[in-house]
Amino acid sequence: MSNSTAQVLMKKGKRGAAAYIHADCASGSPQHLGPLLDVLLNPSKAIDEWETIDWCRWLLAGGRTPDEFAAVVRSYDKHDKCGLVWIPRVVAYRCRTCGISPCMSICRDCFHRGDHSNHDFNMFLSQAGGACDCGDNSVMKEDGFCSNHGNKCPRTGAAPAELMCVAEAMMPRLILRLLQHFRENSWGPQTTSDSYRIAVQECEGYVQMLMEFNNMGDLMRSAMTKALINPQMYRNLVEPPFPDTEYGRYMAESNKMYEKAIESFPAPEPPDEYRHLAALAPRLMHHTLLDEFIFWTFKYEFPQNVVCFLLNMLPDQDYKEHLTRTFVLHYARIPLVLEQAADPDTLSNRVVHMSVQLFSNEALALRCVQQLQLLHVMVLSLRLMMGRILVPSTLHHAHRHRVIDCTKRLMKEHCYWPLVSDFNNVLSHKSVALLFLQDDALVDMWFEFLSMLQGMNVNVRETGGHIEFEPSSYYAAFSCELEAAAYPMWSVLSHLCEPAHAPLARRMVAAALARLQDWLHAANLTQPHVHRTEAMHASFHFPLHRYLAAFLCAGVRCMGLRAAELLPSQELLALLAVHPLRVQITRQADATLTSATL
Repeated sequence: MSNSTAQVLMKKGKRGAAAYIHADCASGSPQHLGPLLDVLLNPSKAIDEWETIDWCRWLLAGGRTPDEFAAVVRSYDKHDKCGLVWIPRVVAYRCRTCGISPCMSICRDCFHRGDHSNHDFNMFLSQAGGACDCGDNSVMKEDGFCSNHGNKCPRTGAAPAELMCVAEAMMPRLILRLLQHFRENSWGPQTTSDSYRIAVQECEGYVQMLMEFNNMGDLMRSAMTKALINPQMYRNLVEPPFPDTEYGRYMAESNKMYEKAIESFPAPEPPDEYRHLAALAPRLMHHTLLDEFIFWTFKYEFPQNVVCFLLNMLPDQDYKEHLTRTFVLHYARIPLVLEQAADPDTLSNRVVHMSVQLFSNEALALRCVQQLQLLHVMVLSLRLMMGRILVPSTLHHAHRHRVIDCTKRLMKEHCYWPLVSDFNNVLSHKSVALLFLQDDALVDMWFEFLSMLQGMNVNVRETGGHIEFEPSSYYAAFSCELEAAAYPMWSVLSHLCEPAHAPLARRMVAAALARLQDWLHAANLTQPHVHRTEAMHASFHFPLHRYLAAFLCAGVRCMGLRAAELLPSQELLALLAVHPLRVQITRQADATLTSATL
C-alpha cells in the first residue's frame, strides 16, 4: 500500500477509514494500518498536530465514535484497583488502620466510598503527588477497599475478541512516535533544562491522548502495557537494518541520536567491587519500549505529564514489576540528574512521586533487593553523591577526617532528599530491613556514609563581638542528619523487637564502635581532655554516637542483651563522651550568656 493509497483511504473520512482498518485488523493479518500510520505519524509533522491526534482517536474506535468506543471499553473494566494519579498540592487521605505500607494513600472518592469510621486516618495536601492504592492488597488491607474496587465490585464478562484489535496493533507505533520526539530533542549544543521543558510542552496534547486511552480501563491498559514491555516488539521497531525508504533513513538517524544521548548521559563511578552490578553499569541497556521510556523520563528531568502517564498503568501487575525493575536499573543516575537540574526541589518531588509507588510494595521491593541489589545501589548512590562535596574537618583540626560541606547547593537545596526518602521507604518493610542488617558489607558501607556527617558544620564560639547574621548552613546540617541518618535508624529499630534479633543489634553496635574508633584516630583525639581553644569548636552532629546509643539501648531493653557484653573499655567510653558533653556545655553556656545579656 503506497502513500497515495493511504491518501485514498483517508478520503473515506475518519469513521469510514476506521471501520475499514478495524475489519482489516480483525482478519488477523492487517495489511493497511502500518502504511496509514506512516502517513499519520510521519515524524516530519509536529507531534501535537490536532488533526493527527483526532485521526488516532477515530482509528482506535474502529467505526464507532471515540466516545461510544470509550464507553464500551469501560463497561468491561474489572475495577480491581483504582490507580488514580494526582499531581502535587492535591488533597488525599492516609489510613494507618488500613495501610500495610506507611506510604499508602487513597484518593478522596475512594476514601468516602469506603468505611473508615473510627480509623486512624488523616487528610493531607500531597507534596510530591501520588496514586490511589485502593484495591491493592499489597499496600492496604482488603476491608479498607471502597465499594468500587477489589473484591467488592461486580465482575464483568469477557470482551469480544475483535474489540481491541486495532488498539493492540496501533499502540506500539503510538508509543514509538513519542520516543521519536524525545530523541529528536535530546541532542545539540543548546540542550538545557529549558529546552527539555519546551520539548515536553510540545508533546502535551499527544501525551494527553495516551492518558485518555489509558483511562478507558483494564482492556486498553493491557494493550498499552503489552506494547511497552515486549522485547521483540521493541527490536522490530527500533533496531537495524532499516529499509531504504524515507522512513528507514529517518529511523537510522533517530538511532544515532539515541546512541549519542546514551553515551552523553552521566554514569556513576562505583567502587571496583560493585562495578558488576547491572544498575551501576557505565552504559545503559534497553530491551523494551518501557526501558527507553524510563531513560527519557530521567533525561528530561521527570516531566509531570510523562510521570503521570507511566504511573497511570500501575494497576497492571506485570507492568508494575517491569517498571520497578527498569527504574532500579536507572536509579544510580538520579543523583547526577538532580545535581544538574535547574530546579532540584521540583525534580525531587517528581522523582518521589514515581518511586514511592514502586517501593511501597514489600514483595516487589524485596525482589529488587535480592535480584538487583537495590539497597547497595541506594547506599552507594547516596555515598557517591555526598562524596563529591567533602571537605577536611575543622574539629580538632582533624584534616584526616573529611565531612560534608553544608554550604554547598546539594545540601542547601536538599538534592539528596529523594534518595533518603526511598531508602526510608524500603526500610519500612521488615523483610528488607532484616536483609540490610544481615549484610556486613552493606552495614559497613552505610556507616562509611554516616562518617561523612560525623562532626560536620563546626560552630566556633565568638566571645569578642556580636555576630550580625548566622550562616544558614546549620539548617542544612540538621535537616540532613535527621532525614539521612536518624529516620533510617528508627525505621530499622522499629523491626527489632524480640530476642531472636539480638545478633543483628550486636552487629550494629560493633559496626558503630569500629567506625567511631576510626573517627577518633582520624581526629587525633587520644585523651578526654582537650585544649581550651579546641573547646571553642563544637559540632552538633554525631550520628555514629546516636547509632551506638540507640542499638545498645534497644538490644538491652528488647532483645535480652547485657550492656556489659557490648560496652567498650572505660578509656574508649571516656573519649566517646567528650563531644556529647561539649554539646551540653555549649548549650548551657549559651543559655547563661543569653540570660546575662537580658
